[in-house]
Amino acid sequence: MKIYTKTGDAGQTGLFAGPRVPKDHARIEAYGIVDELNAFLGVVRTECGEDIGLQANLPSLAPLLATLQNELFDLGAELATPNPAETRVPRVGDAQITALEQAIDHFEALLPPLKTFILPGGTRTAAALHVARTVCRRAERAVVHLANQPEEHVSPNVIVYLNRLSDLLFVLARAANQAAGRDDILWQKQGG
Repeated sequence: MKIYTKTGDAGQTGLFAGPRVPKDHARIEAYGIVDELNAFLGVVRTECGEDIGLQANLPSLAPLLATLQNELFDLGAELATPNPAETRVPRVGDAQITALEQAIDHFEALLPPLKTFILPGGTRTAAALHVARTVCRRAERAVVHLANQPEEHVSPNVIVYLNRLSDLLFVLARAANQAAGRDDILWQKQGG
């Protein structure tokens, strides 16, 4: 099978079990940003090592990140399908959202209480997780935009999942800094 089909050369692409749409369609934008987020999590896993955290008294994040990547692939497929309920496309559900909440609670319990805003940075792992968090927020905005379009359907669970995932990525960034013995970088109000 060839990787290029030439069917998108005119600026359109096909949705799964749906019509061809322009490549700048809100649905394409939404699942494209989810794909970008997935790629960033791949960078976190690769750049920061498969055993993220093991050397620093933090449970390895690699299995969790692998699960998140697989879930994001499913979420992207759901977004690429105009009517996922009519197909066998995996859908994000309450179980995945609950697992995100449990992971947030687990890692947050290891952290000192947050008393002020923090800046992205610290360790390479934390910085990469903060970048992933911002991409996740952009994906969430794109999905909300898609959901607000007439004749478009998006499961509310997709929006909830992305909202929780961005929270988890924030907590994981803080946990990565703490595990490495680095303090969070506190925001310093500038000016008057």
